[in-house]
Formats: sequence, structure tokens, C-alpha cells
Amino acid sequence: MDVKHHQSFLLPDRTYANIVKRDITRIAESYGFSPAEVGRVNIVVSEMVSNLQKHTTQGGEILIKQLDKTGIEIICLDNGPGMADAIRTMEDGYSSVGTAGEGLGAIKRQSHEFDIFSQLGAGTILLSRMFKGHYKPSPMPKSRYEVAAVMVPKPGEFACGDNYAMLERGNDCYLIALDGLGHGPNAQEASTEAANAFLSQPSQDPAAVLRHIHGSIRRTRGSVGTVAHISLGKKQISFCGVGNIAGKIFSVEGPYLTNALSRNIMAYNGILGHNVPSSFSTQIDTWNNSKLLVLHSDGLKSRWDISKYTNLHRRDASIIAALLYRDFCRQTDDTLVLVARSKA
Repeated sequence: MDVKHHQSFLLPDRTYANIVKRDITRIAESYGFSPAEVGRVNIVVSEMVSNLQKHTTQGGEILIKQLDKTGIEIICLDNGPGMADAIRTMEDGYSSVGTAGEGLGAIKRQSHEFDIFSQLGAGTILLSRMFKGHYKPSPMPKSRYEVAAVMVPKPGEFACGDNYAMLERGNDCYLIALDGLGHGPNAQEASTEAANAFLSQPSQDPAAVLRHIHGSIRRTRGSVGTVAHISLGKKQISFCGVGNIAGKIFSVEGPYLTNALSRNIMAYNGILGHNVPSSFSTQIDTWNNSKLLVLHSDGLKSRWDISKYTNLHRRDASIIAALLYRDFCRQTDDTLVLVARSKA
């Protein structure tokens, strides 16, 4: 799996708009998008930037990354007033600020995949994915799982020391979330080697996988990591972690992901590649299609709460990860938020 981190573009005010649009155009061109496809990307980014200018006084942030060399993902984040009826605002001609009212509808039309989360008092998150060539959505889902991540380097860095990997085999999904020690290229090297070691034998017991990684990355500066294995056949999730990768397993209750029905993902002290406990073991919990797994590095604040966001679990997994990044990122380190769930 070719993991790419997101590039972050901050728009504190309208003076940054042209710079951001120019830089994202160059990125789309570097991904091999045709001139017509670059034009579609320009429309999406222009409408996102326009929305930020119209509806927020604090500006916002745009995240962009390549999707396995076939497409591009663009996420727009703001902490504006939010919307009571996001679906209605996508209708052409509807506007809350007296304009032509074409923004969200234009973004959706230009996107191959689109999603939105907005709530009064909780801002708005827009997700757009566009693919090269003649894109045709599959009539049947190819995967039993939906896994997405928002991964952003420390401000001022180009390399990201956080990493993740995922492998799906039939009814089983194998995941790892990683944080290389420190940040920058050396941290990226450590977490990349750990991800490769994981992919070489992911189907072992999570604790055994971590022991294998520990022995495989001794020449690096080291990494922390948590391994999870979700099995629909066994209706269970097994997991084990070393270091400060944290997270939760949520169960949905009505329109909310509630802390009351969550289980914390706890990890053992240590650093893979340097020092780990003499003994550590895998933990097991039940799993079904109403569960949601969140794993994150310490770039996210340790105390976060998503119980106030109505129907967030119904949104794309990238939206969930992006919301956690937007509202709880420390902005002092690399940040990874990994979200996984199974599908019926």
C-alpha cells in the first residue's frame, strides 16, 4: 500500500487564496492529471476557497494527497458557523449569503466521490476525490472494510514520521498505526521500515507482529506502533500496541458515537527497535458492523471527544479522521488519525 501523507494549505485570510490555488494546480499536474482534469481540480479548489472566504472569519485549511497514483483527495476544513441543512445547500440557486448559490453543487458535480459534514456551531468539512482517465464506480463494493487516514507532517516539515498500513484478506482486515521517534526524514525512515515489516507478515497475532517489527527496525531510530486485526468471521477485534499510539473502539448509539460505549486502546511502554517489555500480549474485544475503530499518534491531543457531532458515523471515514484532526490536533508534531470500520 503506497501511503502518502496530506499536504496542508492554511488560508488564514483571502490574501492566500491565489497562492493556494496555484500550488494545488501544480500538484495536480505533477500527479499526471490532463489539462481538462486539472481544470476540474481548479473548479473544486476555487469553490472551496470561495466558501471559506464567504462563511468564515477565521479562514480554514485544505488538505490534499495523491490516491495510489490514480487520483487526488481534497479535504476542506473550517470552524465557521456550520449549516443546519447541508443537503439543501448543495442545490443550485440556494445561498445563505445572497450569492448565486452554486458552490457546493459545483464541487459535487466535479467530484467522482463527494461527502460533507456540517453542523450548527461545529463548522463544515468537505471531501472531494477525483480520478484520472475514464472513472467508473464499481457496481459492487470490492472491500468489506472502509479504512481512511488523515496524516499531516509537523508544521514546517516535508517528511512525515507517522505512518500506517492496511491489508485486507477476505473477511479479515490487518492494520498498523505508527509514529517514528521524533520527526523529519529519520522518523519517516523508521516508520516506513516498520510498515514494511508489518506487511511482510500481518496475519500473525498482533503481539507477535510487534515482536517481528521490533527485530526488523533495530538499525533505525525506532518507532511506536499499534497493530489491530478485525475479523468478521470471528466477530472480534484483536490488538496490541507498544508506545503512545492511542485510540478507541466506538459503538454507535442512535445518531452519536458515545464515550459511554467506547473502549480505550491501551499500549505497553517501550519503543520498537530499541526496548520493549519482556512480555506483552494481545487483547480481544467483540466486533460488528456498528463498531468504529480510531487510532492516532500523539500529534492528536490525548483528550478528545466526538460525542457532540450528530450522525458523524454516517459520513465517509476520511471526514471522521479530518474532523478529529481539525478539532484536536496539537500542531507541534506529525499527526496521524486512522479510522476503520466494516461494511455489511
